[in-house]
Amino acid sequence: MIRRLLSFTLFALFVLAGCHSGQNPNSPSGANVTVYHLRGKVVSTDAPHGIVVLDHEAIPGFMDAMTMPYQLKDPSIISELHPGDVITADVLVSKSSEETVVLDHIVVVAQAKPDYKPSVIYHVPAPGDHVPDFALRNQDGRAIHLGQFKGKAVLLTFIYTRCPLPNFCPLVTHNFAVINATLAKNPALYGKTHLICVSFDPEHDTPERLRAYGVTYIGSDDKKAFAHWDFATTTDKAVLLEMAKFFDVGITHGADDSITHTLSTTLIGPDGKVAAFYPGNEWTPEQVVGDVTKLEGNAG
Repeated sequence: MIRRLLSFTLFALFVLAGCHSGQNPNSPSGANVTVYHLRGKVVSTDAPHGIVVLDHEAIPGFMDAMTMPYQLKDPSIISELHPGDVITADVLVSKSSEETVVLDHIVVVAQAKPDYKPSVIYHVPAPGDHVPDFALRNQDGRAIHLGQFKGKAVLLTFIYTRCPLPNFCPLVTHNFAVINATLAKNPALYGKTHLICVSFDPEHDTPERLRAYGVTYIGSDDKKAFAHWDFATTTDKAVLLEMAKFFDVGITHGADDSITHTLSTTLIGPDGKVAAFYPGNEWTPEQVVGDVTKLEGNAG
């Protein structure tokens, strides 16, 4: 199924692949996959072959704006796409000897022919959006909330510690470690920033587990090691659902205890509003540090 935004959406939090062991063997997966973000209009569909033709905008770092066919990672969803629908999607590009390109995480942001009432409304973070004061509990078991960091630039992402794919949660957390180390070299900027990794797997990611996971990336278990970077979650399913909806995070729990999810990283400004949104895994630590530096410079 496809998630629909504003006038769309699928029941609960269904999104297509992220961290899942049972992937289509013909689809890109694992460490050799780069994820790009696409926005375009459906021109036509080819149901027997699971192909959709899109007139899409430029895909930064991958290709210019053009009209071309794309293979769907899950061909069964093609019946939910109609000519004229405007969609966003992740473009999964393998880096093997034979480059493979498929579309995943389809979101219909405007329907040509609305066909049903949404049960869940997802929100794609955009600059200027006010971020709700979500409450969490961090790796020390201490209650924290996003509002307490107002006045600082906050970089927030979503992970779970059991994630098996190197190019998903481990890559994002590694990038956060690079950003954390880079910011530490600039004490003035370091004091005006904070990092948060939010787990959507509270049943397994206890404070103790989150702390152990954090130590492997921070490189220290000193009392002050987590002063600039929290690893947190919430056992309140309603709060977790609202966070997922606000930050456009799709989460599906598999029968084999795996979790399928999308990637979502957001830079929140000192004013508590979205400054930048980084879907997928193609963003770089250098890009984010540059955005943070510019943001704090403008704020100052």
